[in-house]
Amino acid sequence: MAFPASAVDRTRFGSSGPEITIVGLGGEGVLRTWGRGSEAEGVIRQALTEGIGYFDSARVYSGSETYYGSVWAESPEDRSRIFQTSKSASRDRDGALADLHTTLDTLSVSHLDLWQIHDVRTREDLRQIEGGGGALEAFLQAREEGLARHIGVTGHSDPEILARAVSDWPLDSVLLPVNPVESVLGGFLDTVLPLALQRGMAAIGMKILGASHYLSSQAGLDPQTLIRYALSQGITLAIVGCSTPGEVRELAAAGRGFEPMTPEEQERIKDTFSPHVRRLAFYREIF
Repeated sequence: MAFPASAVDRTRFGSSGPEITIVGLGGEGVLRTWGRGSEAEGVIRQALTEGIGYFDSARVYSGSETYYGSVWAESPEDRSRIFQTSKSASRDRDGALADLHTTLDTLSVSHLDLWQIHDVRTREDLRQIEGGGGALEAFLQAREEGLARHIGVTGHSDPEILARAVSDWPLDSVLLPVNPVESVLGGFLDTVLPLALQRGMAAIGMKILGASHYLSSQAGLDPQTLIRYALSQGITLAIVGCSTPGEVRELAAAGRGFEPMTPEEQERIKDTFSPHVRRLAFYREIF
């Protein structure tokens, strides 16, 4: 996969995957809307201009797949040089396969580079997904047939549940929350992340900015600082939803010439979050 000369730093997707950029465009921000095609196209094209090569989406993210599909249909050469992902929240095989074919049609692509089992939260989710006729069958079939080159799982509610999926399912990646709140609370970063890396999986960080709730000029917490913090946890890449081309430029800048934070720098940031972690972990269902 060839990236332009201005591309951000690159790494390998898991132990044997392709090269990808260490920051990616998340499926939130303006992409998780309806009826804002011009703005969404501006964000996607800015990401391409900046050399970002990883693009996140999901079947349930409003018009995100439609926005991407409009760009890739118009510029198929751009699709050929990026890593396109999406997700299905269906728990059964037939529903997941229906999602996949809708996703491929909507994105105007022949395959996904990564297809993810979306938002696994409960033991019942695990039971349904891995049972007979469950969604895991669809994901394995899609990878075998080349409709999805890699498959993964996502979760941000319960680290124990996500760890079970990472441990037991034959996956290529995990998408999990990575931010100072998680460093304080424990679970995702000290259990799920090491397990995934030990298994040779790619680890993708989300909730980097906490939907912008973590930004604070007074505390020196700008987007680039929080992205750098996330990348310093040893993940493969960080994804951030953007609403403007300017936000895309900040995301790309955080991925150029990346140097990990020192332990002292990380502790100072964690101290800022420690008194408020339960309120700031708004996306979790269990502590």
